[in-house]
Amino acid sequence: MVSDPAPGGARAVARCTALAVAPYSDMDGRLYRGWLTPAWRAATERLAEWMAEAGMTVSTDAATNIIGRYEGTQDGPALIIGSHIDSVRDGGCYDGPLGVLLGIETVAALHAGGRRPPFPIEVIAFGDEEGSRFPAAMLTSRAVAGTLDPVPDMADAAGVTLADALEAVGATPDGMAEARHAPALAYLETHIEQGPALEAQGLPVGIVTGIAAQLRYVVTLTGTAGHAGTTTMPLRRDALAGAAEMMLAAERIARDDASDLVATVGRIEVAPGAPNVIPGRAVFTLDIRAGSDARRDAAAASILAGLRAIADRRGLAIAIEQTNDLAASPCDPALTDLLEAAVAEQGIAPFRLVSGAGHDAMVMAALCPTAMLFVRCKGGISHNPAEHVEAADSDAALAVMLGFIERLEGRVS
Repeated sequence: MVSDPAPGGARAVARCTALAVAPYSDMDGRLYRGWLTPAWRAATERLAEWMAEAGMTVSTDAATNIIGRYEGTQDGPALIIGSHIDSVRDGGCYDGPLGVLLGIETVAALHAGGRRPPFPIEVIAFGDEEGSRFPAAMLTSRAVAGTLDPVPDMADAAGVTLADALEAVGATPDGMAEARHAPALAYLETHIEQGPALEAQGLPVGIVTGIAAQLRYVVTLTGTAGHAGTTTMPLRRDALAGAAEMMLAAERIARDDASDLVATVGRIEVAPGAPNVIPGRAVFTLDIRAGSDARRDAAAASILAGLRAIADRRGLAIAIEQTNDLAASPCDPALTDLLEAAVAEQGIAPFRLVSGAGHDAMVMAALCPTAMLFVRCKGGISHNPAEHVEAADSDAALAVMLGFIERLEGRVS
């Protein structure tokens, strides 16, 4: 365990590093923390300890989220500060946990100063944002926002069902609906940028104005497996060759759009997977994003039509399953202005930008107004062990978060 430095942004960074190793990772020597795994459970236990040390009462909701609550001087809707604690495979240690740990540091600073705002503050560590274990994302924030209906019936790559994984921690799919939160005052999420804009601007933090729309699919191609040496090229129904052509078609359509549209194939599985056998089956993911729902949807229609045309020409059966549909999510203008004022107060030039990555904030917008702060990350690198955040930038983010709360107090009182 990395020893804690003094409270503040540097401690949040150090704790992110501490949570990147055993027992908080499911991979030896690398970081992967899947929802409901032993590493995830160990991380939730440690976070609960840190929340309690910061002066919060700690509970776990029906969707397995860890919630630290700091009471205000008045009853009423809470300010929620949150992010996620799961990680992609071979990921970086700041994506998600930094926002949770800065939330804890925010409350720790208020508690140490004997300050309580007129509203309660809840710090939520969401269990599943990445969708890196089960084939759906943001399940636990969707439960909190009241938009998880129904809970998907699904299993992970090892065949463990979501129902069984939940049962192992004392939860159930049906019970997840009970995690719906009461109306909230606002939701604030701090997250690493996962891009190079802030570094290019020479700025430690930036103000997010909205989150891009997303669609995600699983595409399954079925051809005919055959001997690599005896089946002539014109007679082949090669599922992998078809998938390769489809990936290039998706890339071409996205490149030709000349906007913020992006299309990504992040995973492919091939069967039977032998060097001397023509692949008879290929399964790949397709992620399509744009700043507006209309651009995203038009591109998706074009790409999917292209995939079907390729499958037809190659004699391949194709099945396309949509696994995610997240609309573009603008941040609340009034809260964004408060965040910008807090940034300026720190002597930092306010810089606004759109997030191409998805975040729990886009789900929480169904519950309450949202605001989001980005923190500079080295080289814009994320979802990679090279992910890095400077302690000074984390300190700047913490100061902005505290300034945001002060301004929110003025609006509420």
